[in-house]
Formats: sequence, C-alpha cells, structure tokens
Amino acid sequence: MTRRVAIIGAGRVGSSAAYALQLGRCCDELVLVDALAELAEGEALDLTHGRAAAGGPRILAGGYEQLAGADLVVVTAGARRRPEESRLALIARNAALFRGVLADLKQVGLRRQAVLLVVTNPVDVLTYLATAEMGWPAERAIGLGTVLDTLRFRSLIGERLRLEPTRLEALIVGEHGDSMVPIASALRYDGAPLSAAPGYSQAAVEEAFAATRTAGAAVIRLKGGAGHAVGLAIRQVVEALLDDGGALLPVSTVLAGREVAPESPGVALSLPTRVRRGGAAGVVMPDMTEEEHRRLVHSAEVLRQTLEQLARGAEEESQ
Repeated sequence: MTRRVAIIGAGRVGSSAAYALQLGRCCDELVLVDALAELAEGEALDLTHGRAAAGGPRILAGGYEQLAGADLVVVTAGARRRPEESRLALIARNAALFRGVLADLKQVGLRRQAVLLVVTNPVDVLTYLATAEMGWPAERAIGLGTVLDTLRFRSLIGERLRLEPTRLEALIVGEHGDSMVPIASALRYDGAPLSAAPGYSQAAVEEAFAATRTAGAAVIRLKGGAGHAVGLAIRQVVEALLDDGGALLPVSTVLAGREVAPESPGVALSLPTRVRRGGAAGVVMPDMTEEEHRRLVHSAEVLRQTLEQLARGAEEESQ
C-alpha cells in the first residue's frame, strides 16, 4: 500500500520537514500544501530535482484535494509573532488559522486511520483543539510536543560534556514552552547513568537545560526561525507513525494530559508515548522525583489556564 504523507505549510518548517523526509525515504508520496500555492509548487519542484541523488518519495504540490488517501497529515502552517503583539494574541491568531485548517481537513477523504501531527505553535494548545474539534479518537491527534526540546537537550549536553549526542539519552516532558520539565532519571550515556560518564558535571547539565528552554528564541533572533532540527524531529515522529515498532517518543497528546491531571483532562502535553501506525498507543510514565512531578502538574495547569484564556477571548469577540 502506498504510504502518503501530506504537509500543510511549505514555509521554513514545512520545507525542512519535507527535505528530512526525502532523505529518510520513509514514505512513498509526499504532498505539500500551502496558502501560497506557488511556494508549495516551488518547494516540490526543488525537492524533485534532487531525487536522482537522494531517492525518496514522489513529491507533489496542490490543494486540499491532494490530501485524499493520506495516512498522515503534518500541520506546520502558522503565523509569526508581530512586533508588540502579546503571546495570547499570537495564540488566538494561530488558533483561528488552525481551526480553518481543521475545517478544510474535514472535507477531505482521508484514510479511516489517518493521523494528524500538529507542529504549529502553541503545539499543546492546538493538539488539544484538534482532538476536540476533529471528532477523532484522541490517539489520532498528536503534537510534536517536546521531541524537539529533547533533541536539543541531548545535543547541548553533548556539546558541554564533549560526548556523542547520539549515544545520550534524555527526556523533557510537559509543555513545549517555559514550563517544560527535564527528568533526571532519564539521563544516560551508552545505557549507564550520565553521572558515570567521563567529565560529568551537574552544572553543565543545568546550563544545557537553560539553553534548551531559550533555544527557540535564540534561533529566531539569529536566523528568523528553526528549520533543520525541527525537520529532523518531525521525521522521527513520522517514521514511528508509518512503522509498527512502537517507538517511545515524548509527543503531546490529550491521553498524556489525562495521565497527569485525571480530574482536569482538558489539556494536551508531552510524556513518553508509544507511537505506531494509527497514532498514540499508550503513555509510559517516567520515574520522577516529587519535585519533577510537582513541576509537571504545574505545566499542565499553565496549559489549562491558556486554554481558558483562549476560550474567554473567543467568547468576548463573539459578543
């Protein structure tokens, strides 16, 4: 069966994801959709020119009609923050744009078990909206969550301790944002506790996490926005969603939100989750200290308050 992946949004993030997927050869067809049709066409053409060197999927561009039969839809389309614009105002704009995308998707003949992968920020808020508004089972709406944050953390630890980051294990959970939580018990190198690695320094790990929290802002300041690393993070999740191996990834789901705050399930956030064909196949709670758990609950509360603010703003606009 042909594995078809669609990316909505062919800007910096969408095009980086498309290039990473091309090099990964994890699907058979890749469809690019953008409000600027010529941008999607140009990216598809550019990638197609490289197929003789890289191989990979057949690459198409078009409108939402091209999404029919897709196994997986990746949403990267979103607005950038305007000068003097508040965080909540940006959230409201992206939520409105995202709801438009969801409305268009409902008109498309997606496959019965298609999965939606949300990348647009605020990813946790929009993942919750996708779950609530698409009417799909919660396991079929997944956010990129803290997959990128975890990759950044591993890479930055490796830089500071002069260790190979591909041999490092780490985990960040909760919000993809300021309230994210690193899990100390997950830090390992070649399968052993990171504290046993040559040159280990707790201060260096703390510096790496501080840099991870501000990494997105740093990349925006220096080059306008993230692209390469987020493209590779997207590829990790896409490969898991097209496979059936049950990779464990810190994606954002409403299922994870229910694990953290069962009495208040109205959030999506990141926890280690089995990801396979059909979506999220179960959450695995990591070993946490009391302080880490307290911070995770706080992260869920931050997201709940953001959703409430968004709902109040929408209600006030409608009056």
